[in-house]
Amino acid sequence: METSPEFYTRTMAKVYADQGHYEQSTRIYHHLLAQDPQRADLRAELAEVEMILAKIGTGPARDLSPLFHRWFDLIGRYNTMQRLKRLRRR
Repeated sequence: METSPEFYTRTMAKVYADQGHYEQSTRIYHHLLAQDPQRADLRAELAEVEMILAKIGTGPARDLSPLFHRWFDLIGRYNTMQRLKRLRRR
């Protein structure tokens, strides 16, 4: 999910934060602040995202996201297989 710096915008940082991708969001905010250090709005938004990161940490619980994605995918496939089996019996 790596994005090129030429696409770094405040909106993209907000979207990443809203989706729970706080590390990517902070990376974008730091890049934007390096470009324009006077932006108080960016500093405030960065502080908010960093506060969330500090609360949730970056430990093992953060690594569960890929597992949940895989789990939901498998549930969907299982449900599809069950529907196909029911159709085959008819």
